Amino acid sequence: MTGTEELSASLSGEVLAQPGFQPFNPAFPVRPAALVAPTDIHDVVTAVSWAAKNGMPVQVMATGHGLNGPVDGGVLITTEQLGGVTVDPDRRTATFGAGVRWGQVIEAAAPHGLAPVNGSSSGVGAVGYTLGGGTGPLSRAYGFSADHVVRARLVDGNGAVHEVDDGGDRELFWALRGGKGNFGVVTELEIELMPVATLYGGAVYFPGAAAHDVLHAFAAWSAALPEEVSTTSVALLRLPPLPELPEPLRGQFVVALRFAYLGGADAGAELLAPMRSVATPLIDAVQEIPYAAVDSIHQDPTDPIPFWDNGTGLRDLPATAVDALLEVAGPGHDIPVPMVEVRLLGGAMARPATIPNAVSGRDTAYALTTVGILAPDTAEVVPGLVDGIVAAAAPWRSRFDLFNLIGRATPERVAGLWDEQDRARLLAVKRRLDPAGLFGGGHAIT
Repeated sequence: MTGTEELSASLSGEVLAQPGFQPFNPAFPVRPAALVAPTDIHDVVTAVSWAAKNGMPVQVMATGHGLNGPVDGGVLITTEQLGGVTVDPDRRTATFGAGVRWGQVIEAAAPHGLAPVNGSSSGVGAVGYTLGGGTGPLSRAYGFSADHVVRARLVDGNGAVHEVDDGGDRELFWALRGGKGNFGVVTELEIELMPVATLYGGAVYFPGAAAHDVLHAFAAWSAALPEEVSTTSVALLRLPPLPELPEPLRGQFVVALRFAYLGGADAGAELLAPMRSVATPLIDAVQEIPYAAVDSIHQDPTDPIPFWDNGTGLRDLPATAVDALLEVAGPGHDIPVPMVEVRLLGGAMARPATIPNAVSGRDTAYALTTVGILAPDTAEVVPGLVDGIVAAAAPWRSRFDLFNLIGRATPERVAGLWDEQDRARLLAVKRRLDPAGLFGGGHAIT
């Protein structure tokens, strides 16, 4: 019996054939020695123990949205079969498996008038997003997603199972929430839910020719917004000529103003009025919506697509920073970079969590995110273009970036997310839980 046959015989789940597995970002080859799809925590323990016995590194993936480099050799654990969502409306909590996407949590919470602090796309895996901090449509009002973790179940590098909460291993509980989880495999999370049933939200789309006016107006307007504006951003979008896009946007360069407000439609419209008057919109889709329709704010892609992304935190957004971004990504630049977004942060995200955690980037006022498509005819130039746009904002970079928004996570980039003291704490937990260094990949803390 070969090694992988021995592993397969010990699992309730499967050792998958690699051609049948596709991450959301198929830009990088995925060629592990063993691709394991566990169906329960016992399968995870078996896979980790087998990897340790054979001296193989381990990586973990739910949807593959965060894949930022090749996977060659070792064991790749795909958590897509670790499902299930349970909502406790009295405690206002949700418990879910590592393969669950945010859309499933949103759907389960909505009948109770509750919502998670999820990301801008409901198709993203909820566990991986949360472990990296997590910012989304509710974050300026309620903080990072990681701030609301109640409990986690984790299999460490020794194959041991941990129930992690504030009443147990507090250093691990601190590190896990914001350290991206490379201390083991998180198989289940329990999180707090927010009392949100509806919001005033959506997007206003302006013609690309108005980019200068819209971005400069956004910089001045956004700086004084209350926390009830739970998210807002402005994005330069170069949209493909797809028939499913509305005719005014199809194949066009446009500026999207994203907006969500928790204080009702009338007050939200009053706050938004100065931006609505900057230029004549192509489409104005901001309205009162049920929280279950939250994807309509950002309209993120839902189908797998090869991309290269990069991002950084900004300590502020002066007019000179806006001009620098327009100089490299504004009107007149025919570049295969479909999105350059500047998102307002701050609010509740700037305050420490009630139970301290390892989330990085609380000093960040704005987040710059840039995404390029790695099509066959543009793949060679896209990384340089994307990285160049981020580099243009370097003079205004904040001290620490947000883990989930840095794009390709090199060891140097990850090491720079924390100050020396917090990085030492994270490394101490890493060495205790994963002494052989099984859990690696781009997100590993070294």
